[in-house]
Amino acid sequence: MPAITVDDVLVLPRVPQLDPSTSFRPVRRLTTAPSGYEGEGFPVRRAFAGVPVNELDPFIHLDQMGEVMYQAGEPKGTPWHPHRGFETVTYMIDGIMDHQDSLGSGGTIANGDTQWMTAGQGILHIEAPPEHLVTSGGLFHGLQLWVNLPRAAKMITPKYQDIRGRESALLTTPDGGSLIRVIAGEVAGHAGPGSTFTPINLAHVTLQPGAQLDLPWQADYNALVYVLAGRGTVGAEARPIQIGQLAAHGKGDALRVTADAVQDSNIPAMELFIMGGRPIREPVAHYGPFVMNTQAELKQAFEDFQKGRLGVIPAERLPHTD
Repeated sequence: MPAITVDDVLVLPRVPQLDPSTSFRPVRRLTTAPSGYEGEGFPVRRAFAGVPVNELDPFIHLDQMGEVMYQAGEPKGTPWHPHRGFETVTYMIDGIMDHQDSLGSGGTIANGDTQWMTAGQGILHIEAPPEHLVTSGGLFHGLQLWVNLPRAAKMITPKYQDIRGRESALLTTPDGGSLIRVIAGEVAGHAGPGSTFTPINLAHVTLQPGAQLDLPWQADYNALVYVLAGRGTVGAEARPIQIGQLAAHGKGDALRVTADAVQDSNIPAMELFIMGGRPIREPVAHYGPFVMNTQAELKQAFEDFQKGRLGVIPAERLPHTD
């Protein structure tokens, strides 16, 4: 699971040692993601299944895509499809994916890169493996997160951010037992490159066997920890957690995750995707590819899509770029 890494984490900035009086957040809910299929048939884990919307706010949806080793001819993507009213954040851990949208934006993301698409008032896009990957096969593993937009920003002009993995802020814990990649927001005073309309934090953490992560977290943000690989404990009460499980936290000033000292033989470290944000606290009307505030707005979004108002599919696919 390479993403972006460094040869020696001890050269990185450190998360400060937390005061003994720090209030660590308890686990409010622990869920296990069911497996399913997305797009043209690639396997996913539905990480937010079973979690109430108010505990996710400002997030809507999270899929762990893979981890899967495709044989030649097997890699799959999505067909052209619309979005309105939120942002899609696609983080590629292993493998490679091409993106193209109806406004002419697009690009390629690979190990540790992120494509951040603000759908706003509406857009069409497609995500697919490049032709050379379809021909050869290969490893595919990533995440797609949907971030809600507040009512005032739902109909803004669409925007695309291409975030390279090397742009992430990198830091470690006082003992050097972790590698923390800050993709967006601010973690322990270190800001990630992603530009957000809704205040959020996103971080991918590699936690070595036996290591403990004590991470300061904004008190007015929610906090979600999803396990991409490995097992350990989470929360003030040290609840067991493993791959495919999500911990939604209660109130407090910091998060605590500890990796088990012994992991499976094929898993060198515990891998976490940590999310949090300031809740929007507005009504959510979500159906298919649209996230709005009311049923009437959802109906209008479908009508606009059917009448071609969300964009036109380009005649040609953008060339693959490395």
